[in-house]
Amino acid sequence: MAEWIGIDRRARRCYGFDEVSLVPGMTSINPNEVDTSCEIAGIKFKVPILAAAMDGVVDVKFAIAMGKLGGIAVLNLDGVQTRYADPNEILGEIVEATPEKATELLQKLYQPKVKTDLIAKRVEEIKKAKVPAVVSCIPQNAEKFSKIAAEAGADLFIVQSQVSSPTHISTEYKVVDYGKLCKASSVPIAIGNAVTYKMSLELMELGASAILIGVGPGAACTTRGVLGIGVPQITATVDSAAARDHFYKKTGKYVPIITDGGMRIGGEICKAFASGADSVMVGSAFARAEEAPGRGYHWGMATSHANLPRGTRIYVGTTGTVEEILFGPAKVDDGSQNLVGALQTSMGSLGAANIKAMHDVEMIIAPSIQTEGKVFQKGQGVGMGK
Repeated sequence: MAEWIGIDRRARRCYGFDEVSLVPGMTSINPNEVDTSCEIAGIKFKVPILAAAMDGVVDVKFAIAMGKLGGIAVLNLDGVQTRYADPNEILGEIVEATPEKATELLQKLYQPKVKTDLIAKRVEEIKKAKVPAVVSCIPQNAEKFSKIAAEAGADLFIVQSQVSSPTHISTEYKVVDYGKLCKASSVPIAIGNAVTYKMSLELMELGASAILIGVGPGAACTTRGVLGIGVPQITATVDSAAARDHFYKKTGKYVPIITDGGMRIGGEICKAFASGADSVMVGSAFARAEEAPGRGYHWGMATSHANLPRGTRIYVGTTGTVEEILFGPAKVDDGSQNLVGALQTSMGSLGAANIKAMHDVEMIIAPSIQTEGKVFQKGQGVGMGK
């Protein structure tokens, strides 16, 4: 599979969403009769799409709205929601900042320490609405924050970092032991992010209840430019799905994988499922919701890093409600609304009755799939030409 890139050095060809396409099946199904539900850590969800743990996407209000629609919104415990009792004024400052000053302002606003009492308060606010509470934090805070969140009633805890290697070396700070964390926790622990077969497999062996897949593909992320690391999401998902399947055959335990980032529109979400994802995590599409706290702006979790930001604030606009983004009716022509409807229709055309059946549909390498016949859309900046 690898190609020579120079003397004694080979590199493997990997694929992203724009380079592949899905092939219609010999049998088609009424889209209204396919099952799009997913299960994570024993919890079944109607909508297999998670809203990313980003401050411009998820707050308590958004988490409740998403939960009532059958989906999951992940609250960032390292963000403004737990640093400030009333984050609305802070969010307003971020929104009003000029592009030149946005990163510097974010660095300043994220300096105050997280208030642990706010962790419990936010979880309790979400649970009060009788919807699942799913929260996230970085590895350094995982042991402490997971206990607080669990006691407050959290249903799933995600430990999320740029790269969640099973073995991390540091003499400057205490390194989280994922195995001990998963074993000691009273709530399921999901871990991310990974992009390779071996890393995903080892995280499963340590006890992760789910694995997040993706390094640097997000709309607001600059990791690939700043650090030069990352694997395109199709290949990363396929490789990690292989780890999941092999782990299941070996142990009988099925650990779902969540493709995280890089998906703007319905077609890309469908391709993620065809690559082997059990669910997907999306940020920018939900940042466009009326309920999103970013008010049309979106920024990555590493944007505020004090020394080396690996994200940026972007403007995505506000296009509709979270219900319209999930279920329609779509009012835009670019595939960024009615994401569940797009998935249902794709599954019907592919003959996939459920998400697991999507893992077996035919996929082809198709570098012209985004441009073939689309010259007018491209020229006019509409539809697939945006």
